Amino acid sequence: MSKFHEIFLEIESAILNQTYKSGELLPSENELTKKYNVSRETIRKALTLLLENGYIQKKQGKGSIVLDVKRFNFPISGLTSYKELQDSQSIGSQTILIENRIASIPKHIAEFLKVSEATQVHTVIRARKLNDEVVILDKDYLLTSVIEELPDEEAENSLYHYIEHKLGLKIGYARKEFTVEPVTEEDRSLMSLHGDHHVVVTRSDVHLEDTRLFQYTESRHRLDKFRFVDFARRRGPQAY
Repeated sequence: MSKFHEIFLEIESAILNQTYKSGELLPSENELTKKYNVSRETIRKALTLLLENGYIQKKQGKGSIVLDVKRFNFPISGLTSYKELQDSQSIGSQTILIENRIASIPKHIAEFLKVSEATQVHTVIRARKLNDEVVILDKDYLLTSVIEELPDEEAENSLYHYIEHKLGLKIGYARKEFTVEPVTEEDRSLMSLHGDHHVVVTRSDVHLEDTRLFQYTESRHRLDKFRFVDFARRRGPQAY
């Protein structure tokens, strides 16, 4: 990992943990250069990453102002596992593995993915508990033709860490869908809903870098706990 990316991650963590609070100025480029013992160019590259990811806004004559970044934000763009979000945003939660078994893919998912109903998948259901309440229900279906084995301890920890670091596969891209839907009986039995009648549902079909489909995931979120965000920066007017 490059030095400027390491510095970006450290400052990102400090912003998410509110060491640097919204509206405050980051240390100057000179101060950061001395702190990390690197060149000013390296610091500028790290600050550019922070700018492009929506953590700071540069203001002439003042420096880098920290933007309002709340915890428990789920990015619309990008492919990030729950474990990575948990670590980066200091989410003190617990993962409960409810189910991990091999079965035929459910019919409605087979139709959605345009695959055979005989396709075998690892069916993984996990509950995410925050403050002793289950606020997310994650349901993953991983093709056994790509992911041959999936131990319980890996399913309970991080699927993406297992796939990338232990199986050596490269995750490439996903198509995502966001909806608000009525709760199901399964939601009521497994989640702490406090009478809510709807949940936010994200669905993704995920592909490896070589374009192979390997996962379908459905994540069901309690309405009041999380928000889904993206950060957009205008690049300037385009000529047509």
